[in-house]
Amino acid sequence: MPELLAIEGLRAGYGEAVVLPGISLRLAEGHVLALLGRNGTGKTTLINSIIGVTRRFGGTISVGGRDITTLRPDQRARAGIGWVPQERNIFRSLTVEENMTAVAQPGYWAVDKVYEMFPRLKERRRNFGNQLSGGEQQMLAIGRALTLNPKVLLLDEPTEGLAPIIVEELLSALGAIARAGGTCSVIVEQNAQKILGLADRVVILERGAIVHDAASADLKADPGVLERYLGVSGAGRH
Repeated sequence: MPELLAIEGLRAGYGEAVVLPGISLRLAEGHVLALLGRNGTGKTTLINSIIGVTRRFGGTISVGGRDITTLRPDQRARAGIGWVPQERNIFRSLTVEENMTAVAQPGYWAVDKVYEMFPRLKERRRNFGNQLSGGEQQMLAIGRALTLNPKVLLLDEPTEGLAPIIVEELLSALGAIARAGGTCSVIVEQNAQKILGLADRVVILERGAIVHDAASADLKADPGVLERYLGVSGAGRH
């Protein structure tokens, strides 16, 4: 599988504060990476650094072999970075369909393809963003990111606050996105157990550094890692 995301020696933070002291990470097409860690360990800072809204002190970021280190966030989006923030940030005054067509770029993930994955969005296509439930807004946030036809899809706690049946639907969709090819995904998730079944690989951060990097199956087989780094059992929250 071709490599879609390559981070080398990334040092980044905010103002004068270095939060990430030197992260290196590579992700291939079709792979799903779960990014875990206690609160304040640098997970969101890493996502923010990939999209380009932190201060970079050193290191490089490449997407699909293209160096995007010096690009602005809007240029990174066009270069292949799709982002689903924790706050969703959908356009509340636009319809479902307008939310997606406003940012769409040519490729596999056309609006109709998103509707196939999320039939509920098709039913609500003429509804405004502020008329959707929380789960529907999250589906729209993912759908909008997909219509950019990204190489790298970043999701910051996509299941937070959603009903279990919606969570299952979203995780199933994220699995289908990975299987469709052309992308890799990085998912920050508060519930480790939810994401282990979806992720191929798990990275745990502590103080902005990678302290565990292994296949998801290995973490399932050794729940003591979750206890050691996250302070929870395999079925708990962190």
